[in-house]
Amino acid sequence: MQKNYTTVKKSALLIALAGALTAPTAQAANWLMLQGTEKPNEAPAAKLWGFAQIDYQQTDDTKLPTLTGGAAGLSGTSAAFNQMAPQLNTSSGFNIKRARIGVRGANFPLDKDVNYFLMAEFGNNGITTGGGTQGQLVDASVTINKIDGARVRVGLFKTPGSEESFKGIPVFNYVNFTNGTDRLLIEKSVDNSAAVAALPDGVPAGARQADTLYGERTAAAFAARDTGIQVFDTFKHNDWEYSYAVMYGNGNGLALTDNDKHKDLYLYGSAEKVFDNSDGPRRHSLKMYAWSQSGKRTVDNTAYKRDRAGVGMTYFDGKYRAAAEYFTADGMIWGGPVGGATNTPLSVFTDQTADAYQLDFGYRVKPNIELNVRYDVLNSATKKDANTGTAIDKKRVFTTTTLGAQYFFNKKTSARINYEIRDLTAPTALAGSNPTKVVDAIDNRLSAQVMMVF
Repeated sequence: MQKNYTTVKKSALLIALAGALTAPTAQAANWLMLQGTEKPNEAPAAKLWGFAQIDYQQTDDTKLPTLTGGAAGLSGTSAAFNQMAPQLNTSSGFNIKRARIGVRGANFPLDKDVNYFLMAEFGNNGITTGGGTQGQLVDASVTINKIDGARVRVGLFKTPGSEESFKGIPVFNYVNFTNGTDRLLIEKSVDNSAAVAALPDGVPAGARQADTLYGERTAAAFAARDTGIQVFDTFKHNDWEYSYAVMYGNGNGLALTDNDKHKDLYLYGSAEKVFDNSDGPRRHSLKMYAWSQSGKRTVDNTAYKRDRAGVGMTYFDGKYRAAAEYFTADGMIWGGPVGGATNTPLSVFTDQTADAYQLDFGYRVKPNIELNVRYDVLNSATKKDANTGTAIDKKRVFTTTTLGAQYFFNKKTSARINYEIRDLTAPTALAGSNPTKVVDAIDNRLSAQVMMVF
């Protein structure tokens, strides 16, 4: 579709400038072992640390086109996918996306094999809005390193799974998540309020789909975290590391207690060949992994399935970086604002299927400069109706090519810039229908970010 020439010109200029200001970041790493597994006498009793990310994002702010029927009142209004998250009230601006501070430690006088980790979020994102609070607790766990081959972690912590959602944010290569991670893995719930009696501007309550929940967010985004217990460890053989994790959790995100009797089961396994005895979050290695998450969510006394599973690989040799991942989703899937508008209820599909994949490449031009390109696709489709065997036209295909560059001023301060070429289609919708018009409004997106770790 036609894009605003001025924005594209600015984007090209900023990307070219970033070629002089860019750098390397997150590579393959054993995320299971980077937290809570310090050896006795090698970790302080209390270490304060944290990080902050300041973003700038911009689109052309293309509005929704002229729509028909009950959605006619949305014509010319702001398109949610062209606005800055989480408020969705502007198409450009600065934001303190993340600002986290925490403390971790070990070496207690009574037991040197027990580590702890606490962290809170103060930035402006899905964690601190929609029911979350400034200073929202995101990590509160204790790791017991007593049993060889079976370390135990209990409390609130990041769940094992997709590399993109599992890795540490301070070593993330891009400003924004892929479509698959954002919509399928970064879980968000809605209250399904009965007060949402009608859809946009006069669409009758009868138009509400039976397989969709509507409402507003009343809880923090799950942030790929859960409260529960995890047994895990890594076994080394020459230059290979084999890791596993089994976690049993509430399935209720950042909430410290459960809201139903159902629990989630998380499984994870990886094999990683380490190059040159390197270590840490940016070590040189080739890693292959697989994972699954299965559970249920209860809304209005009804339990809905939520299953995820995937496989992937990462590679980094000091100059070249590559990653690939594929995963599937079955059951509850985030739908976003109804009709793609900013002034409508939020939706969650209760019985949908989807799959997503991404290919990611990085080239280190200089020791502190890296150029990146990432291609990601999300295919989502409502299941066929059990009675008629026909499919509802909710299938959407999100495709994004991200061009990026990074610059590391030092090991703890970095800058990155991205230009996302975005496309959205509704392949099963009738030609000329509202869905085919709405998807054409999606803009490309320019984003930049400064990261500081302390």
